[in-house]
Amino acid sequence: MNRLAGMTSPYLLQHADNPVDWWPWKPEAFEEARRRGVPVLLSVGYSACHWCHVMAHESFEDDATAAYMNEHFVSVKVDREERPDVDAVYMEAVQAATGHGGWPMTVFLDADARPFYFGTYFPPEPRSGMPSFSQVLEGVTAAWRDRRDEVAEVAGRIVGELSGRSLASGGATPPGESELAQALLGLTRDFDERHAGFGGAPKFPPSMVLEFLLRHHARTGAEGALQMAADTCEAMARGGLYDQLGGGFARYSVDRGWVVPHFEKMLYDNALLCRVYAHLWRATGSELARRIAVETADFMVRELRTPEGGFASALDADSDDGSGAHAEGAYYVWSPAQLAEVLGEDDAEFAAGLFGVTPEGTFEHGTSVLQLPDGEEEAKDAERAARVREQLLAARDRRPRPGRDDKVVAAWNGLAIAALAETGAYFARPDLVERATEAADLLVRVHLDETTRLHRTSRDGTSGASAGVLEDYGDVAEGFVALASVTGEGVWLEFAGLLLDGVLDRFAGEDGALYDTADDGERLIRRPQDPTDNATPSGWTAAAGALLSYAAHTASTRHRAAAEGALGVVRALGPRVPRFVGWGLAVAEAALDGPREVAVVGEGRAAGQLRRVALLATAPGAVVAAGAAGSDEFPLLADRPLVSGEPAAYVCRHFVCEAPTSDPDALATALGSGRRDG
Repeated sequence: MNRLAGMTSPYLLQHADNPVDWWPWKPEAFEEARRRGVPVLLSVGYSACHWCHVMAHESFEDDATAAYMNEHFVSVKVDREERPDVDAVYMEAVQAATGHGGWPMTVFLDADARPFYFGTYFPPEPRSGMPSFSQVLEGVTAAWRDRRDEVAEVAGRIVGELSGRSLASGGATPPGESELAQALLGLTRDFDERHAGFGGAPKFPPSMVLEFLLRHHARTGAEGALQMAADTCEAMARGGLYDQLGGGFARYSVDRGWVVPHFEKMLYDNALLCRVYAHLWRATGSELARRIAVETADFMVRELRTPEGGFASALDADSDDGSGAHAEGAYYVWSPAQLAEVLGEDDAEFAAGLFGVTPEGTFEHGTSVLQLPDGEEEAKDAERAARVREQLLAARDRRPRPGRDDKVVAAWNGLAIAALAETGAYFARPDLVERATEAADLLVRVHLDETTRLHRTSRDGTSGASAGVLEDYGDVAEGFVALASVTGEGVWLEFAGLLLDGVLDRFAGEDGALYDTADDGERLIRRPQDPTDNATPSGWTAAAGALLSYAAHTASTRHRAAAEGALGVVRALGPRVPRFVGWGLAVAEAALDGPREVAVVGEGRAAGQLRRVALLATAPGAVVAAGAAGSDEFPLLADRPLVSGEPAAYVCRHFVCEAPTSDPDALATALGSGRRDG
């Protein structure tokens, strides 16, 4: 029976025609396991996951393996992007038991959903100390048949250990000067002086940490913080992590030098990095930062935008290599011969030098990932470099394209809305602001139901069944607040308030603690709760940031207190593991700075100049409200008159304001912002 055919997840649909008799995650699957007296095989992955595809081809498409699975297990397939709560609780068990995690994740459960054996990818034959998948299946079957009491004891002990874990919120006090300075010191120690970034291989783009560093520099003037951010951004932009032809970033670098990426492109990475580079330009005026921000925004719109106006989740790492076989990176890499075929010998030699393409290659089979190691080389002949890039991009467009996971994830679209709105405002690109607004419209129309609850995903304009988790509420609210500041449309602030009220009513615990699922959500073996960043801001810190911004807009003491309470855990974790609470540290910088509240009243060109300066404020987490004098569009505009009949800007903290000014230069000085051209 094909139970996956009607799913909204492209990942589940990829497995719909497997000979495995898959079930989606639902109570009926566990009822079937209880009826048959067999364990549940839970397989968790996502559409752009390379090793998920590998295991599917090797095992789930193999008739003999599938027949064994069908006879001895109830097999359940989960898209981790659609059900991050299911993924989180079992990944916690996998990591506790094995010391590592990853996808595909393979977990064996009893009919009460209690795990008793774990793993990730299993090969079809024993390899590198790993048992084959068939050996694992046979071993679990034997243990279930012959040692059922032992299996039950293990499952009970694991659930007991997980359930017994509690996370102290750290109290209601956000990090102060001391904790933020200690966090900076910790990052300095972890900084890779040679290649930039933090730690060794594999090396992930540290988007949230970079936001902290930029905000810390803006508040304190610490040049070391800005230098680490700028060096990391330049290294990523010039390396293979960045697509030198089409724009956009891959998920991570397999080496510490940013040379060879894992080629899948995720919406969340590109949204976060687009915003980081825009903020770096705002702080420094870097032309490289400006170019990368705009190209990444254009990549998201060109490659990930859906017909309904939202943004798809990801592009696969794999594609047809031209022979009918799928290979990782095939769409992106080049050999010297391929350059010559497209460009001719002279331009191919120029391109090879420009992009670091060598006969030996930097990737597989003599191919190279394009880099831009020497900016001076491009500057010497910018016109030729642009022509070569255009020709190579046109030739690449004729290659078989990577697959696209076109489900719309609420949280990641919230991140994209914030990035596109701000990038559009900074660089005079109203089309990007329009794309952000269209995505926000889709979230309201399709993802937000009549009870103001979010659905996690949609596809083809139809919402999925999965309930939104805390990161959805936090990131969408963050996007709506940013969009309100850029567009001057207060309705987006109102929608943010509805979502954040939902956070306080359904996701909040005691003493500032937050949970990843609502209090009336599906009961799993443990209610997931994690304040640390992964590839995106944690739901905990995303909510804290949005709560803080909303409070700055509205003077809501309830939302401000909730934000400060949530930041208590960052006070505890920041000095010890700053790389894993980067967004929490960035939010703490905003809290320590105020954040600044900027009201711009008036209309016309003069008001527009003040508003632009306000939007370019480097003051951490500053919020902006703009409108006509007497407007009720934003609470910040109330009782803010014109000054001598002229537009004016009011800079406030906690709704206590300095003297208003009509001078853009004075406003720029007050906010630490530049008066840059768009």
